[in-house]
Parts: sequence; structure tokens; C-alpha cells
Amino acid sequence: MASDIERRRFLKAASAAGLVGLAGCSGGPGGDSGGDDGSDDVPATVGIVYSDGGLGDNSFNDAAQQGLIQAEEEFGIAYDESQPEGTGEFGDFQQRYASSTDPDYDLVSCIGFNQTDALAENAPEFPDQDFMLVDSVVEEDNVASYVFREHEGSFLMGVLAARLTETEFSAGAGSTDPDSTNVGFVGGVDSPVIRRFQAGFEAGVDYASDDVDVITNYVGSYADPSGGQESALSMYQSGADIVYHASGATGVGVFQAAQEEERFAFGVDLDQSITEAEFSDVILASMVKRVDTAVYESVSNVIDGNHQGGESVALGLESNGVECVYGDEIGGEVPDDIVTAVSDARDAIIAGDIDVPTETGDT
Repeated sequence: MASDIERRRFLKAASAAGLVGLAGCSGGPGGDSGGDDGSDDVPATVGIVYSDGGLGDNSFNDAAQQGLIQAEEEFGIAYDESQPEGTGEFGDFQQRYASSTDPDYDLVSCIGFNQTDALAENAPEFPDQDFMLVDSVVEEDNVASYVFREHEGSFLMGVLAARLTETEFSAGAGSTDPDSTNVGFVGGVDSPVIRRFQAGFEAGVDYASDDVDVITNYVGSYADPSGGQESALSMYQSGADIVYHASGATGVGVFQAAQEEERFAFGVDLDQSITEAEFSDVILASMVKRVDTAVYESVSNVIDGNHQGGESVALGLESNGVECVYGDEIGGEVPDDIVTAVSDARDAIIAGDIDVPTETGDT
């Protein structure tokens, strides 16, 4: 991730004077290369407001940034980034981008469902500003909404977990106990989005085995590795040998616990066996969620004059918006029959033969 870190241009919420220009980034209000002159040199200028937890999570926000970087590399766009320090600041950052004239932002990207309420208020106030939103829907003509079928990808993780936990399996620094009857799920903030992860995971476990239960805990934060570690340790010590997390940077603690207990973990959003390489010896797979695709495509649409305002785009298994990706170091050691079971489940979901629930308790 070193190259990504070098590219990051932070806008801190503590900036009291509004948006400020950022070194090394074309555009940006008040910046050396901003204003009308800077805007004329690029096909689009984008402002992005990240979700809580911020950059460096090697997960959700970093996935969004990858899409922005791809758009910069392929199209030559300019962009500025902001990381609110709390949910109460989302609206302010959205407004700052939308009201800026130096530069004029062609697109404001709002990352995370927790920006929904603020955007629902701001979008009508700035009808000429194009917005995009990830993980929720705002029904305004200037907002393109991107949602994901996290439950579909999580179903595959459930099938993988249930089949593996009933198998005597060792790889890297971890191993399973074939007598185990539990696997775990650690969530970040309890919300409809994270509940979809949980619902799909539980449904996948139930589909693959009648004898495996899911232990669940919500830490209440996307930036609390110690809380993630504590939750996962409790699960491992209660008999779980695989824990799946959907908790942003909190998940680092899950990986730490997996190494400590010599068990396994599943990552989320990005292939965390790569983005959290120090834990690649216990990360068997990740449920990749192509937030980067949503960001990249929304930028591309704006450049093409085809902003999908007023529309909602759902990305699932069929569109490769979510996927089970095996770990870079140890994923190749998963037995072939289990890989086939996961693949068969994927095909069945796409074909409509498996209806994956979106809410817990619907299995």
C-alpha cells in the first residue's frame, strides 16, 4: 500500500477555513493549481468524502480511494479528499464541495450509508451538483446511488466457513478443529448494511451444514482494533476456528486474534491477505466488495456526460460487484471439494436457485 499512501492528500475536518488546496493535487479551492485554470486542464474534478474510520483501513475507504486513483491514472482527473472526524461533519463537507467555485467540482462522492441523511438534505439544495453515494439510496435527480448485494458474497463466505470448520485443515499459521460447531462474525457499527453481511453469512452456514452455529458480536466502531481483537478472542476461545469480519479497521484486531489463537479469519471489502499482508498466514479468504468499481464508474459517467442521477445501481455476484477471493498466501490450500461447493453456491445464487436473505432471522 506504500504507493497509495504516497498518493493520499488529506483534508482534515479540523480545517476551520473551509476546503484548502492540497499539495500535489490538481484543483482544490485555493490551491496553487486550482481554480478555473486548473479545471480547464482536466476532464473532471472530484471531491470525495470518506466514511468514518477514514483512510488507512485497508478495507472500505481504501477501496473507494483505489477507484479514484484508477480514474486519475486513466483519465487524468483532479481530486480532493476529506475525512470527517465524526458523522455530524458529513453534511458540512458535502456542502463545501458543492458550493465551491474554485475549483468547481464536477462530482462529489459520498462514501458510506451514514452519509444518507446529510445528502438527502444537501442534494436538493444544490440541484446543479452531481453526487454519487455508496451503500445507500437518495432519490434525487442529481444523485447516483450504488448499493451492493453484500449478502450474496457473504453467503459464499458462510459456505466456506461451515465446510472448513467440519474439516481437519491446516495452512499457514492456522488450523481448524473438526469437532468445532461454531464460527464467528464480528460487525462494526450495527446497521442495515452490516446486517446484510451477517444475514448472508448465517444463511451460507445454514445451507452448508445443520451442525454449525454462528456467534455474532458488534463492536460499535469501524476503527477499534482492540475491540475487534477482544470479540474474536472470545469467539475463538468459545470453540470457533474461523471468524468473518465486516468492521473496517476494527478487523485488524480479528486478524491479530486469529494469529494468537492459531485459527483463521476472513477479510472484507479488499483482498485483505494483500492489504494486511502481515496476517496473510491466517486470512483464508476475503469477501471483496467493489467499491472501487462504483467510484470509478461514477467518475467515468460524469466525464462522458452520462451521470446516472436519480438511478440506483445494485452490484452483486452476477456483475462481479461482490466476490469470494481466496487468500494470496494460503487460500490455494483450501480443499478442491470445498472450492467446488462455494463455486456451485455462487452459480446457484446467480441462477436464482438460492434466494439469499438480506435480514437476520430470515433463513
